[in-house]
Amino acid sequence: MPDSALDRARRYQDELTAIRRDIHAHPELGLEEYRTAEIVARKLEEWGIEVHRGVGKTGVVGVLRSGNGQGAVGLRADMDALPILEATNLAHASQNPGRMHACGHDGHTTMLLGAAKYLSENREFNGTVNFIFQPAEEGVGGALAMLEDKLFERFPCDFVYGMHNRPGLPLGKFITGFGARAAGGAFFDIRITGKGAHGAHPQQSIDPVVVACHLGTALQSIVSRNIAAQDTAVLSITRIQAGDAYNVIPQHAVLAGTVRTMKREVMEKIEQNMRRLATSLAEGFGAEAEVDFRIIFAPMVNNNDEAQAYGDAAAELVGEENVNRHGNPGMGSEDFSFMMERVPGAHINLGNGDSAALHNHLYDFNDEAISYGVALYAKIVEKKLPKTDPNL
Repeated sequence: MPDSALDRARRYQDELTAIRRDIHAHPELGLEEYRTAEIVARKLEEWGIEVHRGVGKTGVVGVLRSGNGQGAVGLRADMDALPILEATNLAHASQNPGRMHACGHDGHTTMLLGAAKYLSENREFNGTVNFIFQPAEEGVGGALAMLEDKLFERFPCDFVYGMHNRPGLPLGKFITGFGARAAGGAFFDIRITGKGAHGAHPQQSIDPVVVACHLGTALQSIVSRNIAAQDTAVLSITRIQAGDAYNVIPQHAVLAGTVRTMKREVMEKIEQNMRRLATSLAEGFGAEAEVDFRIIFAPMVNNNDEAQAYGDAAAELVGEENVNRHGNPGMGSEDFSFMMERVPGAHINLGNGDSAALHNHLYDFNDEAISYGVALYAKIVEKKLPKTDPNL
């Protein structure tokens, strides 16, 4: 009986664990992943894969062809870390203070490298695989940077697949689903300009702090009174800044925060209402308000056919009982969404076991999950680019 995909993937465990821990120890922020990108490029070249550096500044694309098939599959992983001070005290903990792989992108990069090694050695497919190592997923615009650098024009893909680890989900289990899987996300800053004065003489001011307080409350009415109950949306004010002294009414105040929605049209409606409320409310107090509203992530929407295929591939690896095909979507965001707006694809979560939560200073990617990711990436390629001719 031939070895299973998982058996083959596990042959690389020691090598891939060493790579993952090295990347973890040297985390780099978005669009600064020079060392990580070079590790990726050198490993791909070592395994006989065509390498393209500097795609979207620090992105890397590896291209592997087998047989004469015209189909092409894209596999994507993210490479960047977060501005967090690590507190794990692990032997491979971050050596770059204030930077940490707290979301598992070190593991994602390693799994895709493992898939590249696996597919290069086994060649059980007919067509082209594009290994997409994306920079700057954490709100810095890495997916858009690659797309603006003509990612899919240079490396055409018929389908594209990604994955993310999930703390609390047992090893060997997967969760995916149909339709929207992660929210679109926007960041906003509202700058209120009033008139400063002495704190003892408020009648001489146009107090931007009062405007900010009223606006902070008014903005909460957008979701409850402008968005249909069946449309999921979140509006959170996460920062209020104004003034420096106890006895001075400042000239300016700033409200900032994030919006999350499952539909682009809902995001547009929230932006319209935010601008209307901010402008009119500020004017009512004699102040002015400027709104900077930036869409950072599109909603991530699985293509139904590709979600089915990805779930099938996972079930072949671990059994149907270990694959949840109808997982609830989350309000977090993932900029792989922009790639899936261009090319049909699907995203899946794989278990990271009993680890700290994502974006937590105690988090670490579970190395035992590596082989599951490697095997699933390889399996979906073999399903979508079948090697039907034994002579290929």
